[in-house]
Amino acid sequence: MGIFHKIREGLRKTRDAIFGRIDQMLKSFTKIDEELFEELEELLVMGDVGIETSEKICDELRKRVKQRGITDPSMIYGLLSEVITEMLQGGQELHLSTKPSVILVIGVNGVGKTTTIGKMAARFVKEGKRVTLAAADTFRAAAIDQLQIWADRAGADIIKQNEGSDPAAVVFDAISSAKARGSDIVIADTAGRLHNKRHLMAELEKINRIIDRELPDADKEVLLVLDATTGQNAVNQTKEFKTAAGITGIVLTKLDGTAKGGVVLAIREELDVPVKFIGVGEQIDDLQPFEPEEFARALFGADEREEEVPTIDQMAEKPDKPAEEPEPKQPSEMEAIWAEIDAQAAADAAEAAQTQAPEPTEEELAQKKEAERQEKEKRAEARQHRAKSKYNWSTAPAAETPADDDWFEKWKSGSDE
Repeated sequence: MGIFHKIREGLRKTRDAIFGRIDQMLKSFTKIDEELFEELEELLVMGDVGIETSEKICDELRKRVKQRGITDPSMIYGLLSEVITEMLQGGQELHLSTKPSVILVIGVNGVGKTTTIGKMAARFVKEGKRVTLAAADTFRAAAIDQLQIWADRAGADIIKQNEGSDPAAVVFDAISSAKARGSDIVIADTAGRLHNKRHLMAELEKINRIIDRELPDADKEVLLVLDATTGQNAVNQTKEFKTAAGITGIVLTKLDGTAKGGVVLAIREELDVPVKFIGVGEQIDDLQPFEPEEFARALFGADEREEEVPTIDQMAEKPDKPAEEPEPKQPSEMEAIWAEIDAQAAADAAEAAQTQAPEPTEEELAQKKEAERQEKEKRAEARQHRAKSKYNWSTAPAAETPADDDWFEKWKSGSDE
């Protein structure tokens, strides 16, 4: 199976649940109007794309529809693919030009960090690189043994110590070994953590200090592994880790088992963090480098339908309309005088209002901003309710565990170690 087909199959649930409904909605319209864009925004929000990102997508679609003179609603689907592809562009390349380079892998427990590391190692070894794995997750039972199995499968070196050892010491040994053996890449596994677990974040800072001291000029990637089945909770995790750990990219796993793949857009657009890899299956070669064009093609079923969206240049080549617009009726002399008087009165009123209106205080600006936020949340809730009712969203494929929506908050509150 080719790379594109792997990605396409892995995104089937997301494609059917989100973009399949969008396709059905577009077919129900005979013209492009504001109601179409409102329904499209509702469906995007329901698909975990996020409120801000959904609004930005629809605003860009309005602009391009007007620029290109598009009137057929069915062409919106191809235009949407174009917009999403552009939004996902940039930053997806790994920066690993030094020898050795370092990849530090972080994330909460259960997202698939160790498995991701094994698959990354197999990919790099296949490319002809020598890889050293650092088994720095010394707290979780059997984590070291699990990484050893992946190292054997991938053909990578592994540096490990006994369970409970200092993780920073393991990373130090791995770097020393990589220098001696001439390894190209060091990949460090770390314990599952959240930003509010102070002792674990201090440990991560210590690991970073060791890397910076031993390899001051080396390229370093800090990759956050996220479980795609958690939807918008993945956005929350990214926001917290971006502040606390300085992540450089995302690895989004388990996309093949969820209909919440739209979260890729929210992470990329709202938080400006690039996606580096996506996991679309359980096999060793099912971790794929993130390619925006391939992702969008698979998401929109590009091999099933090809919508040609005209460019601005193509629209400019169209012949002019045969019928000329009628010349506007010239106002009479009296109408022109009254129009001038009205315009002057309006200008005077505007100037007076501007001079009399006091500058808003910081408190008033904050209140206005809060009111706008509350109004946006109300609109989003109303859209979700309408979309659930109209498109029977309850039939969408369920996530793997019933606790997907609240487990992250439990972690943040410290109720779940």
